[in-house]
Parts: sequence; C-alpha cells; structure tokens
Amino acid sequence: MPTLELESLASAEASSLLIAGLDEAGRGAVAGPVVAASVILPLGEPGRLARLSDVDDSKKLTPRKREMLFDLIIELSLTFGIGAASAEEIDQFGIIGATVLAMSRATGMLNPRPDYLLIDGRIRLKDIALPQQSIIRGDGKSLSIAAASILAKVTRDRTMLDHHLHFPAYGFARHKGYCTSYHVDALSQHGPCPIHRRTFAPIRQTLI
Repeated sequence: MPTLELESLASAEASSLLIAGLDEAGRGAVAGPVVAASVILPLGEPGRLARLSDVDDSKKLTPRKREMLFDLIIELSLTFGIGAASAEEIDQFGIIGATVLAMSRATGMLNPRPDYLLIDGRIRLKDIALPQQSIIRGDGKSLSIAAASILAKVTRDRTMLDHHLHFPAYGFARHKGYCTSYHVDALSQHGPCPIHRRTFAPIRQTLI
C-alpha cells in the first residue's frame, strides 16, 4: 500500500507541506487522450488523511471503488488539477511529450502552487521550475501519486464512455481505447475514427 514516506522526505527537503503527486492514465491506449492529475494532500491534517486509507494504485482497484475514492479525494485534497493531451497532440508530440503536456496542464491548475513534485514513472517536467522526483511505480509507493492515479483513471474512463456514444462501433465503453481483440476487429471493419492515435502501430497499419 502507498504511504506518506516520500511526501515526508520531500516536505523536509522543501520545508513545505505543499507536495504534489502526479500520475497519468492512457499512455498505452491506441485511442483517446492521455489524462494526468496532480494532487496536493493535507499533509498537516492526519484526521483528513486517515479517511484516504483505501487509496491505492488505481490499477488495483475496482471501477466502483475508484469512483467512490474519486469523490473523496476531491473532497479532502487541498487542491487538485486534471489535464489532458488529445490524440492529435499525442501524434504531434509523441506519447512522452503529450504526457508531459498533460501533467504540466494539471499542475498549472493547482492553487496553492506546490513546492515539490512527486511524479510517477520516469517523467520530468522541465518547463516547471520546481524540485521534483521521478519515481518508478510511484502509484504503489506514494499516497499522493496514488490519489492522482485515481483522478486520472476515472476522468479518462468517463471521457472514453462519452466517446463511445459518438463512436459506438469501436466498443470504447468496453476497452477504453486499449488494443483488445474486439478493438482490433472493429478497426479492421471500420478503420480508425477521429480519436485514434494514427502514429501508433496498430492504427498506422490500418492506414497502409
């Protein structure tokens, strides 16, 4: 389970309790946006933090649990931001560049501004002049990153459900844009739609 150990170390280094955790959802999909979230938890309020004891890496939680925790994180966080980069931006900047863009947008929404960033994976936000630490599998180690992973995942899933209404033939409600056999079959029948990432191999092959 994620803890606040990394937040405590960052807080001591920054002499501040404003530590933001960042994570994304959708990097591995072949359709739809990549969505990022940035969350500052109330590190100085243990009573509020105790209510977040069920927060974990979003991939380990059921959709129902994620939905419940989504509302709780929004209620209890000091501030949060959610940003996205579209399929067109992914094609333009690459998935890493688009992930950085989404994370920068999410972090730019934070008020108050953080003094330190804890970022899942190997991502660095070079355009944000703040001390930051990239943490492999951070959503299983840091409570703030885990909270961000839930906000990003739920937001992206909701976005893909909306896309399903516009493009029902692809089954986005089932697979959320990931490359399942059902999705591949739909692509072979219908070709890509406007939210497919055309630079990704499974989509690029349908355009040959």
